[in-house]
Amino acid sequence: MQRTSGKYHHGDLRAACLRAARELLEEDGGSGLSMRAVARRAGVSATAPYRHFEDRDSLVSAVAAQGYRELAARLAAAHPSPETPGDLAEVAVAYVRFALDHPSLFRTMFAEPCDPDDAERVAAGTAIWEYVHRIVVGVFPGADPGALSTAVWSLVHGLAFLHLDGKLDTTDAEAVAAQVRAAFHALLTATPTRA
Repeated sequence: MQRTSGKYHHGDLRAACLRAARELLEEDGGSGLSMRAVARRAGVSATAPYRHFEDRDSLVSAVAAQGYRELAARLAAAHPSPETPGDLAEVAVAYVRFALDHPSLFRTMFAEPCDPDDAERVAAGTAIWEYVHRIVVGVFPGADPGALSTAVWSLVHGLAFLHLDGKLDTTDAEAVAAQVRAAFHALLTATPTRA
């Protein structure tokens, strides 16, 4: 690598900045995430990240987009083609597990202010919604696809944040999975006792 002014030139500056941002997120949850901190962590000049990111919001958007793609891969790996409510529950468990495995990234994806017009983030977020919609329609072909997709995602997303925020116990991974499955099945199988 070449040196200029004591800083390294990266073959892939964008990737180096994203990696540095993710490291900073994992260390302090984003409170120390700034363009200057990313540059320092990546070993480049303070202005170098601006070659790829207009500002902190666009950097955060790119990190969130990475997270959405990783989440989509994790969900697909949990069950490639869900056909039953039980299959869908396993996808729900994978969603909550992803949140618990990557708490700072998950919060960045869903709670951090970012650039609402960032095409990469919009596309990655849309892909998650379309994935949820597609698998819900596959399991419940006769249901209102939009409403049920929203309900399923809301339940699973709420469970993820309840676990992240310490409202539900996370000390045992299998207990978390059992709790997610139970909540999911309870919602999908509940029938009112009165009409």
